[in-house]
Amino acid sequence: MKGIGWKIVVLAIVGSIAPALAWDGGDARVRNCTWCHGTGGQGYTVAPRLAGQRSQYIESQIRSFRDHTRDNPFSKQYMWGAVAALAPQDARDLAAYFASIPPKPAGDGDRGLAARGRAIYLEGIPEANVASCYACHGPNAEGVRDIPRLGGLAYVYLKTRLEQWGQGYHSGVGTPMPIVARSLGPAEVEALASYLSFVR
Repeated sequence: MKGIGWKIVVLAIVGSIAPALAWDGGDARVRNCTWCHGTGGQGYTVAPRLAGQRSQYIESQIRSFRDHTRDNPFSKQYMWGAVAALAPQDARDLAAYFASIPPKPAGDGDRGLAARGRAIYLEGIPEANVASCYACHGPNAEGVRDIPRLGGLAYVYLKTRLEQWGQGYHSGVGTPMPIVARSLGPAEVEALASYLSFVR
């Protein structure tokens, strides 16, 4: 009976990681992503890290690109076309593959601003009616379900996205980020982006 129990556990583990194992990085669909997001999915300055990102979030963003609801300039220029022919199962497999890769923090923000950014992340800005970021993104910026992991993303990417939300761009239907970002001044944006770039 013990042997059967262990076999069930092993099968469950293999079943949960099979999509990621099936995408060994040599697949053409993975290569299409890594042209911009890096061979290890760690991202570049303007293309975000996909490694360690929440799989539900990656899937939701692929849908947003396909539906044209993620409407910032780079999305329109690159991602709308990149996902146009991507089948739902491929989107799920890609999401599982990139979520399975251990992330590395970019660590490219201003360390002098990190303490202020951490305070904003954990406590919000009560006088500006800005809620804490951790309420949605988790205490370690790890994300929750289809809410993204922010920890370790590149400073320039985070800063640009916060600025774009403040200008009214969207990342999907019903996201609160444009409203939140409009309440952040340039100094708060730089502090938050700096802090998050160092989070592991």
